[in-house]
This record gives sequence, structure tokens and C-alpha cells, in this order.
Amino acid sequence: MQSWFLGMFFVGIGVAMTASASGDDMLTLDARSQVADGKSADGSAKFKTVEKKLTWEPKKTAVIICDMWDDHWCKGAAARVAEMAPAMNNVVAEVRKRGAFVIHAPSTCMEFYKDTPQRKRAKEAKFAKTPVPLAISQRWGTAWCWPDETNEPALPIDDSDMGCDCKEKCKIRDPWKRQIATIDIADEDAITDIGQETYNLLTERKIDNVVMMGVHLNMCVLGRPFAIRQLTKLGKNVVLVRDMTDTMYNSQMPPKVDHFTGTDLVVGHVERYFCPSITSADLVGADLTGGKPFRFREDRR
Repeated sequence: MQSWFLGMFFVGIGVAMTASASGDDMLTLDARSQVADGKSADGSAKFKTVEKKLTWEPKKTAVIICDMWDDHWCKGAAARVAEMAPAMNNVVAEVRKRGAFVIHAPSTCMEFYKDTPQRKRAKEAKFAKTPVPLAISQRWGTAWCWPDETNEPALPIDDSDMGCDCKEKCKIRDPWKRQIATIDIADEDAITDIGQETYNLLTERKIDNVVMMGVHLNMCVLGRPFAIRQLTKLGKNVVLVRDMTDTMYNSQMPPKVDHFTGTDLVVGHVERYFCPSITSADLVGADLTGGKPFRFREDRR
């Protein structure tokens, strides 16, 4: 009797492990990268698009939502965040339901959340030593991971004017107080804008896979201490959700393309030098998205 019980016990473990490794709940992602492919006639680097299937276990995956604030100094940027936020909330809710861990990162808004369990969860996570030093120089209220010019060329868009694409240029100010309310913060989520806290949370949960979404790609989604440059330096497997982001880009600045083409150019920069990109349809399937990525109403291409 005992030997039969032990045999069935180990068979059960084997079945459970197989289900965990290959079950329907796994995230199957069509990851798009750009890899070097020789030189152009002018001597510049050529790249080709490569797609690869990634299979991630949700419980070993985190979603980080970057700077989806309740307001912005640029009216156009604020309007695009408000338009995208409901779709993003649906995606995040579905991935959370499947077991992924969600980190909300509305930079410089931690005071608003200081007494919440989600903020306390981030602050109280066990300290974990990082494999490389974290960025410590400051920009826009947090530590900032600056470009390494030996590995990353200049961005393909000129955002030196701060990227307001409105006909009447908006005055720069700090109007944001919190994350936009249309993105739900669940009981089990965390809130932080600090690189060390982010790393602590990921390490505590044995998470190596990170899905990045939010704004703005040419600035905060690359440079913040919880964002793409820093996470890839820390050795995390990162993907960018390319239809769940936006740029601060003025279409009157070089290369003088429309706003959404400018965003696509920065997505290409990320795919070449940092990490693959996916779409929200990869995360939630056709039931919620109709199999189509999110698209801004003003994107008439």
C-alpha cells in the first residue's frame, strides 16, 4: 500500500511539473528584434527584423507600468495617456489574473501612495544586492540610467525641445500627482519609482522576466531606475509592449516625420540595442484585442 501511494505521489508531481512547464497559462510572446546585417552603401549599419517565440511563466513575470500619470504638462501627451489607459488596464488585468506580478511606477508620486499596502510592499521587500551598481545620478526627480555611448547611438528622433507636438506649445510644469485612475491598482500589486526597491521585489519573487509598458519611450521608459536600460544591465529578460507606449516627439523636429512614425523609430532603437518588443495581443490573445494592437485615434497611417 505504501509503495503504491509513493508511486502515485511521484506520478502526480511529474504531471504537475509538466503542466506548469507547458500548460495553457504560459505567456507565448511573438518577440520582434532587429539584428545587425552588414553595412549600407554609406557605411552605416544595416539591420534586419527577426521574430522569435518566447514562452514565459506568468508567476516568473512582472509587468512594470511607467509614468502613466493623471496629467502632463503637454496637453497632447496627456490626451494620449488618457486614450491608452483603458486598453492598458484591460491588458494588465488579464495578465495579472494569469499570475503575473504588477508594479506601478508613477515617478515622483510616491507621497500620494505612502500609506497604501502596495507602497509598503515595495519598501519592505527584502534587500537584494544587484549584480552591477544601480544608476545614481538624478534627472526629473529619480535616479537616471543615462545612455552608454559605446553601446547605444543617439536616438533616431530629436527630442531636444522636450517633444511637445501641440500646435500651441505647452508650458513645462509638474502637474502630475498620481497614476491615472483608469488603471486599477490591485491589492496584490506594488508601487515604487526606486530602482533598488524594484530589484528587491523581483528578486524576492524569483522574477527574471519583465514586460515594460507606459510612457514616454524616448525618455522615462528607457531611463528611469526601474526601466529598460537599468533592467537589461541587471540581466533581466525584458520586452517592450510597443503598442502600449508613446513618445515625447515634435513632428517639426528631425527627422520631421509624423508623431507616430517617430514613436516607431524609437521602438526600432529599443529592438536594436536593448530588448525585443511585443504587442498587447501577445499578452491577452484575440478575445480582448480582436488580435489587433492598440492604435491611437490620430494615427491615420
